[in-house]
Amino acid sequence: MTTHISSVVFGSKNLFKHQFTKKEFVQDHQSWKEFFLAVRNKQVLILGRKDAAAGNFVFTYQPDTNDLHMTSLSGKVVTFSNVVFPYGQEQVNQTVLRQRKCKDKKANGKPISWSVEDHGDYYIIKCLLDVEEEVLVNFSTSDGVIGVDCNVDHFAWTDVSKDGNFLESGTFSFTLNKKTNGQSTKILEAEAIALVDVAVQKNKPIVMEDIDTTLSKTGDAYGNKKVNRLKSIFAYRKMAQAIKSRAQKMGVAVLVVNPAYTSITGKLKYMREFGISIHQAASYTIGRKGLGYKEKAPQVLRHHIVRHPLPYWKQWWALNKKLHVRKEMFYQLFDVNKPSGNINLTHKELTEKESKHLKKAFA
Repeated sequence: MTTHISSVVFGSKNLFKHQFTKKEFVQDHQSWKEFFLAVRNKQVLILGRKDAAAGNFVFTYQPDTNDLHMTSLSGKVVTFSNVVFPYGQEQVNQTVLRQRKCKDKKANGKPISWSVEDHGDYYIIKCLLDVEEEVLVNFSTSDGVIGVDCNVDHFAWTDVSKDGNFLESGTFSFTLNKKTNGQSTKILEAEAIALVDVAVQKNKPIVMEDIDTTLSKTGDAYGNKKVNRLKSIFAYRKMAQAIKSRAQKMGVAVLVVNPAYTSITGKLKYMREFGISIHQAASYTIGRKGLGYKEKAPQVLRHHIVRHPLPYWKQWWALNKKLHVRKEMFYQLFDVNKPSGNINLTHKELTEKESKHLKKAFA
């Protein structure tokens, strides 16, 4: 390290560069080295092995005393006393005891991983193990479902009856901007708890978008470019993981549907009718989709749909493309409650560009 810059640095690249860029470290290289090693050695993660007596060759946990023993490479045993878990203590105890009693560990053993983080005045100890999926999961849609639309700054949800009717809707807001990965995870987990509690109280499964098909939402037309850039598939996967993890613990089933054109459907049909946001309207259509309902265009717009050769769900896309105007102008052009009404293509508040577009689209 004193003669050349290594091509591989096991640690943070920024920390490594601090020896050249931070004034205090440039003047005292030894202090940088101590700081660098302290940060690098701050955390240790030892993966479990299912053929180990305690599920791990380095760590051994004693459920009766709550002591965790770590055996170093030199054979020295370090003991962490009173290691208890506010959540999952019973699962840890059961897994450890079951592993000890298991006779054929290679076939039926369970690995138990351990992580230790040094925070100076205290340690954070984590136990990582496989948890069997909850057997008693409510998959029944006989009472309806809770439709969920995931967004970059909130979860929108709607309570949908078994007949597909709107009952209630709401949102759980959060901020992920300028948050670290760990902070984002904690924020999403907290909101996922609140969301799943709604499903538990109403005794209904959750219907949400299939995250593998949500990449298209990064180009969502509703919102500014900065917000849209934040809508990465990684963020949506973290949202889905938080919701599914909490739902599994609470015995709530999570059903997934293709979210294609649910925002458009909600905007055209339900946003004004129920006085809800476009994302709440999308969660309503997601819920209805989970119940097997197909959405028909409002009668006032139905004769403007080019039905061939588009499938019914893509007809919404074609209709929305024709009505490409500012959101605040959208419902000024027609009334969904007047099926025989016409679209007002000459509204005085339309911009020149919007007016030209509408006349050409509906010519």
